[in-house]
Amino acid sequence: MRRRGFTAGLAAGLFSLAASPVLARCEDLAPAARPQNTPRGFVGQTLDEIVERGYLTLAVYDAFPPYSWQDAEGKPQGVDIGVGRILAEALGVEARFNFVMAGEDLKTDLMSYVWRGTVLNEPVSNVMMRVPYNLDFACGVDQVVFTGQYAAEQIAIAYRLAAYPDAGPSDLPRHEGAPVPAFFRYDSVAVENDSIADFYLTAFPGGQIGPNIHRFPSMAEAMAALARGEVMAAMGPQAQLQYGAGEGVAVHTPPLPQFALAKWSLGIAVHQSHRDLAYALDDAVAAALADGRIAKIYADLGLSFTPPDR
Repeated sequence: MRRRGFTAGLAAGLFSLAASPVLARCEDLAPAARPQNTPRGFVGQTLDEIVERGYLTLAVYDAFPPYSWQDAEGKPQGVDIGVGRILAEALGVEARFNFVMAGEDLKTDLMSYVWRGTVLNEPVSNVMMRVPYNLDFACGVDQVVFTGQYAAEQIAIAYRLAAYPDAGPSDLPRHEGAPVPAFFRYDSVAVENDSIADFYLTAFPGGQIGPNIHRFPSMAEAMAALARGEVMAAMGPQAQLQYGAGEGVAVHTPPLPQFALAKWSLGIAVHQSHRDLAYALDDAVAAALADGRIAKIYADLGLSFTPPDR
């Protein structure tokens, strides 16, 4: 995932942690330096200030369908936009979205959009959406509260039905005859360049898949290549595959051997000094999960919803 450089690095980290001794939460991890001298304007607003002024600012990634983008009229659209509006509604305020670009990694994004501000002195947002949650990463970034897990994402495979005629009905959870990673020793597969799917297939036992991997700048472009028949399959986050799947394309989630990060939870990030805001927003997410509002956001976009680990 081009926009999720963190998850690629995290995948490598999890593989390396597999042989490490089991430690208690945050044990043996030095806390990061707190931004004690950060100007007040860059720390964000308190819950009371947000309610008083009447709006909540939320950082979302720009041009990142189906999660967050702006339509031809400039109106915010996507999963994270819908969830962000639920958060603001719970506080009784308006949701205002700041569309941001991804940096080198998630830590850079959190620094720019949650707790310090950008190098151009742009202020932080009250909330950052679509933050992958991992305990080890969270323990090393104590300027931020990671909370409000609202969905899970997983790696899946999209494929052209014409290329796999024995795959069976496309509405089955696992399609008989549909491609699994081992197929790509012989079949072509599209991935987003430098994504975790790219790393996984490149490192697949024996390096046998390498010549059949077709890399694209974005998952949307990879899916477009699949639609044109340039490749037989594509591998990446399930929601992106489903959103980009046109006629004659099916998506399934096969077992992925030795893939430590095939599924992960997504939540929000709030500055560590505003825990009352974090608690209020987490309660809003819990309520929206319980009554089905978040699942409906996914359904309205034609996506499968997977509940997060909370």
